[in-house]
Amino acid sequence: MSSSDIFIGEIIGTAVLILLGGGVCAAVTLKRSKAQNAGWLAITFGWGFAVLTAVYMTGSLSGAHLNPAVTVGIAIKDGDWKNVPVYFAGQLLGAMIGAALVWIAYYGQFHAHLTDREIVGDTADKAIEGPHNESAAKAGPVLGVFSTGPEVRNVWQNLATEIIGTAVLVLAVLTQGLNDSGKGLGTLGALITALVVVGIGLSLGGPTGYAINPARDLGPRIVHALLPLPNKGGSDWGYAWIPVAGPLIGGALAAGIYTLAFA
Repeated sequence: MSSSDIFIGEIIGTAVLILLGGGVCAAVTLKRSKAQNAGWLAITFGWGFAVLTAVYMTGSLSGAHLNPAVTVGIAIKDGDWKNVPVYFAGQLLGAMIGAALVWIAYYGQFHAHLTDREIVGDTADKAIEGPHNESAAKAGPVLGVFSTGPEVRNVWQNLATEIIGTAVLVLAVLTQGLNDSGKGLGTLGALITALVVVGIGLSLGGPTGYAINPARDLGPRIVHALLPLPNKGGSDWGYAWIPVAGPLIGGALAAGIYTLAFA
């Protein structure tokens, strides 16, 4: 695989991943969405199908890592780091594109949600007047559509949850998700990995929303900070390092386990 194939493949694949994964979060969360309040099962299966679609689409082009933690795990396993920066760049850019596409697809729903008095109270009129109004910007968070956050804010627990969940994902990729040529996720591996993502979401997603992917969290969080959404609230940058560091540590841990137990 050439560097250009890797870069393009990871942009497309990660954009599709975030478009469909962030899309199900928007569908379940936002006012005037037909899927509002569909629940956690819809979100977990939506993310699983997002992984399946993105991997099938771009596996032959870039290997469909779509996740810096997966890239780190494979690099440690193989001892080959030369394309890691290309993977990282494609993944982050793709995640930002996917998040922007979610905003476009749900543009009316975002506006309806963030100008509804039941959601934002008395700031709704000010939000309608202008999205950059200082008081309006303090209310009505929709950050969960874009990135993750903890239900109980405890640094060591939140970090540990992301490490554990990502280690399960990356170990699954390393042990059964690679095709025979070692270039990326094969057809069966894509299905298995998608089901692993669903399982992680159902079993380990409750505490933090299971980022298990630094690009999946950081890219959309940047887009959330940049978009002119009324009453969008803050982007929670104080927490943002956990869904980046935790998955990277988890990916490295999975590679270590693989080396000790399976290599």
